[in-house]
Amino acid sequence: MRSVIGLMFILLLASCAQLGSLSTYNVSEADLEQMLSSQLPKLTRQANVAGIPLKMAVDKMQVDIGPDNSDLVRINTDASAVLSLFGLSYPANLQLQIEGAPYYDATEKAIFIRSVKLLDSSIEAAGYRGNLAPVSNELLQLVNGYLASNPVYRLDQTNPTIRLLTAVPVNMSVQDGKLAFSPSGQ
Repeated sequence: MRSVIGLMFILLLASCAQLGSLSTYNVSEADLEQMLSSQLPKLTRQANVAGIPLKMAVDKMQVDIGPDNSDLVRINTDASAVLSLFGLSYPANLQLQIEGAPYYDATEKAIFIRSVKLLDSSIEAAGYRGNLAPVSNELLQLVNGYLASNPVYRLDQTNPTIRLLTAVPVNMSVQDGKLAFSPSGQ
């Protein structure tokens, strides 16, 4: 009986030591960009912006984690669009810069961006180059709707280390250029 209790105690210490060695798991800007790049084909949306039919496809995303020592994630997006107006189609290039708070959903084992705000927007279309301020609310709703239901990163549950880490409550913190995960209490 003592040997069984001793063996259980040793196993408990070994698993605590292994969990302790998981001091942090980091998700870098490159990791987020790679995940977002794989989702680019899904980022084609048909929408109406200021009453104008618009088909928008995101071409490229660049991620900045913790800009200006903040707890936020900034995403710069280059998109192409086709505006349909008066029976004609006009190609356009859009640039959007958004910022939001990263949120770890333990049930989904994924990172979402919440509280999104539009920092900057511009358009180039048919010789016009300018700011999209008049339609920024519609664009923000379009982007926010996508980010609310689609994670920007999903933790790889096939990796035994990550599976062990996510089996316990974890804290996520924003550090310069990365999101750091550690077991709660560390």
